[in-house]
Amino acid sequence: MESGTFITFIVYLIGMLVIGIIMYRMTDNLSDYVLGGRKLGPGVAALSAGASDMSGWLLLGLPGAIYASGLAEAWMAIGLSTGAYLNWQFVAKRLRVYTELANNSITIPDFLENRFKDHSHLLRVISALVILLFFTFYTSSGMVAGAKLFEASFGLPYQSSLWIVSLVIVSYTLLGGFLAVAWTDFLQGILMFMTLIAVPIVAINQMGGWDATVQAVGDIHPGHLNMIEDVGIIAIISSIAWGLGYFGQPHIIVRFMALRSPKDVPKARFIGTTWMIIGLYGTIFTGLAGLAFINTQDVSVLSEYGISTMTENGVQMLADSEKIFIAFSQLLFHPAISGILLAAILAAIMSTIDSQLLVSSSAVAEDFYKAIFRKRATDNELVWIGRLATLVIALIAALIAINPESSVLNLVSYAWAGFGAAFGPTILLSLFWRGTTRTGALSGVVVGAITVIVWGDFLSGGIFELYEVVPGFLLNLMVAVVVSLAGKPSSDVASDYDKAVSECQAPN
Repeated sequence: MESGTFITFIVYLIGMLVIGIIMYRMTDNLSDYVLGGRKLGPGVAALSAGASDMSGWLLLGLPGAIYASGLAEAWMAIGLSTGAYLNWQFVAKRLRVYTELANNSITIPDFLENRFKDHSHLLRVISALVILLFFTFYTSSGMVAGAKLFEASFGLPYQSSLWIVSLVIVSYTLLGGFLAVAWTDFLQGILMFMTLIAVPIVAINQMGGWDATVQAVGDIHPGHLNMIEDVGIIAIISSIAWGLGYFGQPHIIVRFMALRSPKDVPKARFIGTTWMIIGLYGTIFTGLAGLAFINTQDVSVLSEYGISTMTENGVQMLADSEKIFIAFSQLLFHPAISGILLAAILAAIMSTIDSQLLVSSSAVAEDFYKAIFRKRATDNELVWIGRLATLVIALIAALIAINPESSVLNLVSYAWAGFGAAFGPTILLSLFWRGTTRTGALSGVVVGAITVIVWGDFLSGGIFELYEVVPGFLLNLMVAVVVSLAGKPSSDVASDYDKAVSECQAPN
């Protein structure tokens, strides 16, 4: 690695740690540690939500998929951008209002328990278990991706890279809690946004413009410009269905809860949706331009960075399509700028892992320790339990990730589907249907989570190729409605719902 790239990369990592130290001094209680004291402005909330959402998938996975298969992979981008907008439009304001009314709930399990007056704590505990199960493996997969980036960038052994990445992320999350995560995610979101604009523009300009790039892609593989080329209806539905997952992602919707005011939602929605749409376009253009660039330009220098190419049907291709963004950062930019671009990839990975760690640690502190073992625990005690949980969960995730070929990577889609199916319908029903009962919500969460696991692990072929979030979401919704209709919410639960709806409908 060039010294300029190395220095830029290190400065970025140090900057993230400095933010953690600063926010440590601003974290006084569990609400600060888990929710930032509900002080986030619309810009920070929107960009931190987007950054924690997209992960390395935005700069590695999707560009690689477009590079390898063309616009047929863009259906997922349509589903995600639509889902993100609808989440901000319908869930954000109501969740912000209702979580404060529901005994100032600071986690999703906390909200569900308070929303339905579940004195048994069963809804809270089951929800927390779902969060811990899926997020531990999800976090592990992100650590694998970060370690591979470090390995390729610095030439360090994989396991050494893994521990360095883990140490940096855990340090600022451990120290500063939600405020550190939100502000680092905000800066990382800006970095990702600028990168996704700069890389495709420079690459397309290098190819002679957009028309020349499209022509080159068409000459290599005309099907890459066709969104329905060799794509079946199940594949299209599965890709678009990723948008369903948004309504139940704890690390994303917690940003809604942390807004300083419900009045900030429209501005945050505009910022967040704009960021996502432009970012996804940049990702798609990067993948398409990559196919043309790698085949028509001299890219022999890539071998110096450990990025190999191959010839397939007379076309020069990257051996690993997911390295197209890394390849562009090395081919088109000065070493110092290359360091910033590589930092953007790490930022995408880190901004998701830190959010997952924080939600998981809050589940341990608030939804297990306080709810079950120490109901009178002090705020300071809960903050330190949360920090200890962050450390333990990160350690478990890192141990799972020690093998770079770990099958945990296959569980990323399960995690998204698991949260979307377990919590998505439950959140929507709790916010929009007065008749939802505690038993209905609990039944839905359990059925949604189990459906994802069974559908994804034990069923295959034909209709079972459908992304598991679809059957999980629908079955959760159906079961929750049917079970709720068999009962009736208590008068105080219904009264709280009416108060929340009334406040949401009040003019700003």
